[in-house]
Amino acid sequence: MIDDAAGQVTGWARTDFGLDLTDLDEVTHGADQHARLWRAHAADGTRYAVKLSGGGTPAGRVVAAHLAAQKVPGVPAPLRTHDGRLYGDHGGHRLSVVPWVSDLRALDGPMTDAHWRAYGELLAAVHAVPVTDELVRLLPPGGAAYPEIVAATRATAERLRAPGPADPAGPPFAELAALWSAMADRVSTLTGAVGRLAADRRDRPVVVCHGDPHLGNLLLGPNGQVWLIDWDDAVLAPPECDLMFVTDGVLAFAPITTGQRAAVLAGYGRVDIEPARLAWFLAVRALDDLTDWTRQALDPDVDAADRARAARIVRGLVSPVGLVTLADAAVRSLDRPD
Repeated sequence: MIDDAAGQVTGWARTDFGLDLTDLDEVTHGADQHARLWRAHAADGTRYAVKLSGGGTPAGRVVAAHLAAQKVPGVPAPLRTHDGRLYGDHGGHRLSVVPWVSDLRALDGPMTDAHWRAYGELLAAVHAVPVTDELVRLLPPGGAAYPEIVAATRATAERLRAPGPADPAGPPFAELAALWSAMADRVSTLTGAVGRLAADRRDRPVVVCHGDPHLGNLLLGPNGQVWLIDWDDAVLAPPECDLMFVTDGVLAFAPITTGQRAAVLAGYGRVDIEPARLAWFLAVRALDDLTDWTRQALDPDVDAADRARAARIVRGLVSPVGLVTLADAAVRSLDRPD
C-alpha cells in the first residue's frame, strides 16, 4: 500500500529513476533513526528497496556500486538516476534504490553451513577489492570517532551517577543508573584500552570494510547464497573491523557458535587476526553501542516503545554474551600470559 508519507517518495522514484511503484511497505526493524526504508513493488512486478536518508554521507552508495562493478558476489548494485547519480537529492534527503534480493534476514534464519561459509567468502571478496583514490577520499578510517565515543561514554556515566534536575526520576533512569554502576569496572577497562590501543589499528594495511556486517544486514537465498546490504557505515580499516562480527558475534541475541565461526573463517580463507586490533574494534563498538542505546532509552523525545527497546538492548549488551562482556574479555586477555 502507499500511505501519505510514502506518496511523495513514489513521485520522487518516478522522477529520479523512472520507476512506477505501485506498493510500498515500510520496513521498521532498522536502527538508523535518520532513515526510512520501504519494500516497493513496481508495475512490472520487480521489487526494490527504497531508502530515504537524512543523515550521514552518500559514501555507502558509492562503495556498493564500486563493489558490484568489481563483480563482488552478494552486493546488490544501486540503481542510477536519469542523470547517472546514485541517489536523488530532495531537500537534504537522499533517495536511493537497490533491487530487493531477499525477504529472509540471517537473523531470522535458519542459516546453513553453506550460508556461513558464503558469509566468509563475501567478506573476503570485499576485503580483496583494491582501495581507489575515490574511496580514500570518501571513506573515514574505521573507529576514527573513538575520542568522541570515549568522551560520550564518560559523560553518560557521570550523568547516571549524579543526575541533574532535568533528568527523570524513577525507571528507566534508575534501572540504567544501577546497571552502569554495576559495570563501572568494565566500562573503565574499555575506555582505558581504547586510548591505549589506538595506535595498533594503524599497523596493518587498510581494506574496504562494511563496518556493520552483523546478521541483520545479511540476507539469505537458496543454496547458500547471501547478500550484504546497508553500506552506510563503510570504512577503511584493517580486516578485524569486520571480522569481529564473525569471531565474537557482537549481537547478544545472536551469539556465534564455535561451528559457525569455523565455517565463516573457512570461507574467508587464510587470515592472521591480530588480538590487539580485534580487541580495540570490539571495545570501540561496545562503548559506542552502550552509550548510544542508553541515550535513546533516556530520550523523552523518542517513542515509548523505542525507548523500551533501547533499554532491552542495553541489558543485552552487558549480559554474559553481550558485546560489553566480549570486549572486556578480549581486552583483559591481552594482559594475560600465554
